[in-house]
Amino acid sequence: MSILEEVFRVTLKKQYGSDENFDIIINPDKGDFEIWRNRIVVADGEINDENEEIELSEARKIESDFEIGEDVSEEVKLADLGRRLVASLRQTLVAKISEYDSTNLYKKFKSLMGEIYTAEVHHIRHKGVILLDDDGNELFLPKEKQISSDFFRKGDSVKGIVENVSHNNNKPIITMSRTSTIFLEKLFEQEIPEIADGLINICGSARIPGAKAKIAVDSYDDR
Repeated sequence: MSILEEVFRVTLKKQYGSDENFDIIINPDKGDFEIWRNRIVVADGEINDENEEIELSEARKIESDFEIGEDVSEEVKLADLGRRLVASLRQTLVAKISEYDSTNLYKKFKSLMGEIYTAEVHHIRHKGVILLDDDGNELFLPKEKQISSDFFRKGDSVKGIVENVSHNNNKPIITMSRTSTIFLEKLFEQEIPEIADGLINICGSARIPGAKAKIAVDSYDDR
């Protein structure tokens, strides 16, 4: 709703020079909106600001009993803004929503860094595998972050950790890894209840992905 209002106000500024005397009412339940322009009635021929003032004779075309000094509210239709301005409004709105989605996606995956994530193979390229999650978000598993024995087909489910999240042209780039020691540790946490419950602590780990690994643990529980 705030994006819609912001875009409408930018458009109104372009058309009228100011948006301060406009009310924008957005109804998300019905999926519609209204724009109202508020002006003060002045005597004919005494207009100083066409955006904020309206001549008495024009005001009385809206309602016959208006008097000088009163406020007039008049609805502004999209058609009144002209085709070119409406096209510009649409373009700005699409860009703003895309920017909003990208920001939310970036924040979501930034909070998931170092966590296990599962996605499906969408496309296989020379430099890596493009994955899609259940929400249609795109993730990338580079060749060097794959285990040497990994072999993927389209539609395969792939598990790894979210290793890095960055921006490229305002688009989040989410990189996964299957070779990280953190991935190994998280798998142990997931599969061994005593680690998940904190009875056993992982002190450190090392691995040659796909060949061998060592994990150092300790415990304060005598059992």
